[in-house]
Formats: sequence, structure tokens, C-alpha cells
Amino acid sequence: MIMTVDSVALPLIALIVCVAVFGHEARFSRLDKRLARLERKVDLLLGHLDVAVEDPGTDAVAALARDGKAIEAIKEYRRVTGAGLKEAKDAVDRLQGR
Repeated sequence: MIMTVDSVALPLIALIVCVAVFGHEARFSRLDKRLARLERKVDLLLGHLDVAVEDPGTDAVAALARDGKAIEAIKEYRRVTGAGLKEAKDAVDRLQGR
């Protein structure tokens, strides 16, 4: 069986791409976790100092949450802040007093 350069190169290139993609994904995951820890620490410090910081556009989110429109409030929070689904849900739950 004769192997051509293409039959060897293609799997090798695919392997390199997979390693690169998964390596970056793991790095982003670690960065997300570090960022979440930093945000929790800042929130604790602000709470300890009794400093309230309003996120932009949270008035509309709070109104939707008060009206019992949790899904719409989560969507609006994500749109305004760029937050992920879990962060948005947690924020709306806090607004609803859960």
C-alpha cells in the first residue's frame, strides 16, 4: 500500500486543529472560573462596604421580575449585560427575592 502525502497530512492537520481548539477551550474555561471568583470577591467587598452598584438597564429587568415575567427578565438582563444564562437567572432570582 502506497501512502501519499495527502493521506498522511490530512489526519495530521486534523489532529493539530483538534489539539489547538481543545487547548483554547480549556484555557477559556479556566479564565471564566477565575473571572467568576474575582466577581464574587468584588461583590463581597461591595456588600461589606455597603456600596450598591447598579448594572446598566436593570430598571427594566427589575420591572419584569416584579411582574413575574422571569423569562423575559432573564432575556433582558442577558441582552443588557452580556451575561451568561446562569448569571442572568441568578440575578433575576435575587431581584425576585428568591
